[in-house]
Amino acid sequence: MSNTIQNDILESYNKRFKTVSKRVISAIEDTKLDKRTLTLQEMRELTSTIINIETITLKDELEALMAKKEAIERELERKAEELQDTKYDIFNVLEDEFSENEAALSKLHQVKLQSIDLYDILSEMVESAVITALEKDSDGDIVESTTEVIKEMTYEAIKEGSLNTIRIRKILSTILVSAIDVAEATPNRADQILSSTLKGMRSGLIKAIDRFRKKLEFMPVEAKHILIEDYDTIIEDLNQTDTLFSQVVATQAAESNQAIRKILIDLNKAMSYDLEELVHISKETAEVMKARFSSFAKSAVKKADIAMKSEKAQEAKRMGIQAFGVAREALGSALKSAKDAMDKK
Repeated sequence: MSNTIQNDILESYNKRFKTVSKRVISAIEDTKLDKRTLTLQEMRELTSTIINIETITLKDELEALMAKKEAIERELERKAEELQDTKYDIFNVLEDEFSENEAALSKLHQVKLQSIDLYDILSEMVESAVITALEKDSDGDIVESTTEVIKEMTYEAIKEGSLNTIRIRKILSTILVSAIDVAEATPNRADQILSSTLKGMRSGLIKAIDRFRKKLEFMPVEAKHILIEDYDTIIEDLNQTDTLFSQVVATQAAESNQAIRKILIDLNKAMSYDLEELVHISKETAEVMKARFSSFAKSAVKKADIAMKSEKAQEAKRMGIQAFGVAREALGSALKSAKDAMDKK
């Protein structure tokens, strides 16, 4: 039966009509379908045949655009790598030029840290920095130097991007995992390595949030609109940065060996009392954001309310009502069958 419907629709479908509705109505009328006796499978065949006829060109165009999109994404990735490589080449030349001047070289390295995309090489940088601290600190106390370098790496990795929890969690986890790797290889210094890493991560996160708070005052209109699109999420994230920090440590502790796990759990407990500054700066930033942008957020809500009256929103509402009707009918049939079965007993 379904093949007959498909063939009838294919034969009767007339594209000379200018609108979709006229073409669909004409095809159904020409096939002389009995609408009252159509099965679910026949209804599926009918709709899929019409959809395939109407959308074949659009599907081809969409596939062509997707191919272009993939090509553009590959080119973007290639250009991003090329940009990074060019920056490295420039800094390599400059490092050679300033190699004999320790003070200038130190400033150049600070600029380099701020100029390249750290996330791609964050893991390797942390590992290298911690190992270097271990090698250079002959007195055995690496906490201060490691804390400072981890603080700057955390800050530089976080500061330019979004403050959403997914991104921050990924950066903090990457840093901590690299430090754990070194700590596992140097068990007699593991406590110092992990303690200084957590302190540095916390200080770097505080510094990045504080920078964001200061930037809110001078943020251009365009950026405000980008911010408002994610307003509720950022406010929520800012109000739970201490929880996020503790969760990152707890997650990595659970995935580490017994010795490292104990160190991280103990440090996490001790640090829970030292997260007051992080909580304070996060809540303060959230308040500044509310004070400056709540009116923009209300405007966005108003626009969303207007959008809810759009054709697409109305269709979604209609389908929700229809879905409820289908579920209720199915439930009613099931209850009736159960009642009939009980009555027979």
